Amino acid sequence: MFSSGIRTRLIASFLLLIGATLLALGSYILWFFHDYNTERLTDNLLTEAKIAEQLLLPYMRGPSQQGTIEAHVRELASKVDHRITIIDKDGVVLADSWENPAAMENHHDRPEVRDALASEHGAAIRYSTTLGENLLYVAIPMRDAAETIGVVRVAATLAYVEAGYSRIRSVLLIAFFVTSLFAVLLSFRLARKYTAPLETITRVARLMGQGRLDKRIHIRTGDEIEVLGHTLNNLAASLDEKINEIVAEKRKLELILANMDNAVILLDRYGRVRDVNGLAAAVFGIAPAMIGQHNIQVIGHSALEKAVRETVDEGRSRHINLKTNFSGVKKVFQVFLAPTPGTENEIAGVLCVFHDITALKEVEERQADFVANASHELGTPLTAIKGFAETLLDGAIHDPEMSVKFITIIQEEADRMHRLVKDLMQLARLNSAEYRQQVKLESTAVDKVAATVIAQLYPQWHTKTQDVKLVAADTPIVANANPDWLTQVLVNLLDNSIKFTPPGGTITVACSKDNDSAVIVVEDTGIGIPAADLPLIFDRFYRVDRSRVREGGGTGLGLSIVKFIVETLGGTIAVRSKVGAGTTFTITLPLAE
Repeated sequence: MFSSGIRTRLIASFLLLIGATLLALGSYILWFFHDYNTERLTDNLLTEAKIAEQLLLPYMRGPSQQGTIEAHVRELASKVDHRITIIDKDGVVLADSWENPAAMENHHDRPEVRDALASEHGAAIRYSTTLGENLLYVAIPMRDAAETIGVVRVAATLAYVEAGYSRIRSVLLIAFFVTSLFAVLLSFRLARKYTAPLETITRVARLMGQGRLDKRIHIRTGDEIEVLGHTLNNLAASLDEKINEIVAEKRKLELILANMDNAVILLDRYGRVRDVNGLAAAVFGIAPAMIGQHNIQVIGHSALEKAVRETVDEGRSRHINLKTNFSGVKKVFQVFLAPTPGTENEIAGVLCVFHDITALKEVEERQADFVANASHELGTPLTAIKGFAETLLDGAIHDPEMSVKFITIIQEEADRMHRLVKDLMQLARLNSAEYRQQVKLESTAVDKVAATVIAQLYPQWHTKTQDVKLVAADTPIVANANPDWLTQVLVNLLDNSIKFTPPGGTITVACSKDNDSAVIVVEDTGIGIPAADLPLIFDRFYRVDRSRVREGGGTGLGLSIVKFIVETLGGTIAVRSKVGAGTTFTITLPLAE
């Protein structure tokens, strides 16, 4: 099939090349013949038109002379065997050697007449229904001194030109078909000569692929095909020697894999999966049909492939960390790769042992992110304090107005740093299992806690002329919670609403019961939160608008603390918001028994 395809392409290429060459050459010859004869005929007709102009000009100078011009036109036309037509400058036919001028229509819009009146001459080719032939019309202006008084038009048939064109076309077509037939025969012969060695190589290679490695290719072409044949012979000889070694090596590795308690994958030197233990099959979803595939197809990670290649090339063990995602579950493995030896100090494959360190990495990443964010948040106020203190020391302290301004800023930054440290200590306590065990849950009236928090924050919302409402049921709603923790949650939420609700806005705290849950809703008419930021607002140190939050004194930890406390109490928190229309936080807590 393969050689037949090459043969077909070679034949098609030969035929396409010859056909295109002949077609281009024939088209050029036909065009040149027609163009050359048309130009020669046009030149002859122009000459005859100029002669006719000189002979007939005296008969165009007055009405009495124009009455005799037709007889002179017919006499002149009988000598040159071409049609001669005299037309005045308005397009009226005065005389014609073939037709009655009185019966002929106005010729002012004929292309050759129009061009002759506008320039030195005009020419056009039209089909004559009377003669059934194409006619070439050539026209020149008749001038008396500098005035154009008419047009002389001479016409001749193109029948003999077209007859010659047809004869040449017939000859070229015959030559084209004869040459094409010869090209087909030559193409078949050349294609067979070039593809026969490839057919031999394909046939022997197919037998080698079926396991008959004793077969050899014997061709003598003196080119790259012969080199390919020798290369396949060498490959077959090498494979024949290695197969037994690979079988023995596979038995050894199977014994090792059967006794490993980590995920283990055995690859060959080319990175293809040769064997896996049960844990690897379960973790990576490796089906029996996937054995023999490349590790990129099975694991889907280029870092592992790179490490395998380096292990094979360098011949020594190595460790890598590999992040994967199988069925939406993120995993981190510490992979130990060791080369497995073969004969003659060659590396037969790579043994990959996967240690699952996902939990450890998550802890490390969270700690690193926390330290980085905390350092950044603490660095900002410290930088401001240091900068303004240096400014004061440089002489600004002697300016009372500037001193008060800078000291005020230093105090504000110190307060913000204090709030940040306080929140960090709160998070540290909440993260402590020992602290959480010491906190006792008790029956807590959520409406009373809400009323206390609203009263506690009265100075803030009253200063901004905001309206804070408490909507509660007639009967107390008692949740199983910790009063201090619940107070912290409501303080953080209500404080945010006050900060981001414009003066004169409305904030509503509603307490209700839903089946076995106590529901607390904090709703405001503030600036709202963009939809893209909603999934991230509970992350530590995340701010929707950093500049505005810092101006408001926020640390980026308030909502994180809120979510942590609510989930620790066994509840849930949800948020919905629309920019410019406000934000609503909904908290559900289990009711007290």
